[in-house]
Amino acid sequence: MLKIRLSRGGRTNLPFYRILVTNITSPRDSKFLEKIGTYNPLLADDKENRVTVDKERAEYWLSVGAQPTEKVAKFLVALGVKGSEKYAPNFKPKNKGEGLKKKALDKLAKEKEAADAVVAANLAAEEAASAAIAAEKAAAAAPAAEVAVEAPATEESAA
Repeated sequence: MLKIRLSRGGRTNLPFYRILVTNITSPRDSKFLEKIGTYNPLLADDKENRVTVDKERAEYWLSVGAQPTEKVAKFLVALGVKGSEKYAPNFKPKNKGEGLKKKALDKLAKEKEAADAVVAANLAAEEAASAAIAAEKAAAAAPAAEVAVEAPATEESAA
């Protein structure tokens, strides 16, 4: 069984990887059948020398039945190597709360209810404050109207 995988080189804190075709039973940095590319993780993502792969040889080894590791499959798909699509990693990030057990889901539900209660309390407080302000304005305007209504009445009785 053949595998297309990374073999580490470089020194401490300066990694460099070769993309190799090797027997599945051989250790990571030991003998290999063919070197088909390199990967330098220290280079920026937009540099063309970060990942180099001989596409023809990669397609050949995939056609023969070599299986790439997840990282190598990601590189091969990004470079557009034929036959690598079926090995593309299908990683999908989880949403908050997805895959949790019942106790954790109950805790999330309680947190959401508490947050909703805080929002509702803030909204009620704002409404009460606006109602109090409106009542104060109405009360301030109402005595002036009552005085205006009573003043002519007093003048008529005096005449």
